[in-house]
Amino acid sequence: MVMVLLAPFAFIPLLGYAVHATRSAAGASSAGPPPWRLSARLLADGVLMSAVLVVTTAPFAILLFPLAGAFHNPNLWRATGALLDVEAYVTAAFIVALPWGALLLLLMPHATVRFAVTQKARHLFDFGSSIRSVRREFAAWNVAIAAIVTAWAVGLACVALLCIGAFPGVFYAILVSAHAAATLHPEGENPSAG
Repeated sequence: MVMVLLAPFAFIPLLGYAVHATRSAAGASSAGPPPWRLSARLLADGVLMSAVLVVTTAPFAILLFPLAGAFHNPNLWRATGALLDVEAYVTAAFIVALPWGALLLLLMPHATVRFAVTQKARHLFDFGSSIRSVRREFAAWNVAIAAIVTAWAVGLACVALLCIGAFPGVFYAILVSAHAAATLHPEGENPSAG
């Protein structure tokens, strides 16, 4: 219950820490994970990451409502009332989740490492450069995506299956994702530097 109440407040520093971990992994400045220190830079990075996530998620969130309306049919589910609402929205969310997740995996790893290295906000929103980078180094991107998806699956399994808890699972997933993204060489960056 405490985690649910703190989630909206923890989201921004958590995203900022993900950028900091990516910056640390890209620079190979330390052997371990970066220390957790609440700072203005951490919060600013978190706000910028939140903004890009809102921009990339908004079209799918808007699409969710008419799609749920299309599935809001008692004859389709043989249900009524609140159960019909739940079934319609869950079905719409599952349909929307696949292209939304694919878009984030296409755009965000290169954008995140580019932003982490340069600290320029425009690099988060340069989606064309992210797509060109994926096209240029498709094999490396594919391996990085496999690591990221697997890390988040294991991280979520820590919560549900292994009863380890949400914090260690999310922390593990962030660190693996940061290191996987740091292996990429975004457009305009010298590949030998990464």
